[in-house]
Amino acid sequence: MGKLKITQVKSVIDRTKRQKATMVALGLTRINHSVVHETRPEILGMIKKIEHLVRIEEVTD
Repeated sequence: MGKLKITQVKSVIDRTKRQKATMVALGLTRINHSVVHETRPEILGMIKKIEHLVRIEEVTD
């Protein structure tokens, strides 16, 4: 499986508790902060819920 680089591009102010919790669960804490996760169904589902707040890039090793 591949890896995804997830970067927060918008603020979580005025977002639902569920969206805020998803951002924290992914490890995103501030704008322009990036994390790398394995491409798994759980991660893809989390990204789907907050895709309007993040930028996704595939990482090639």
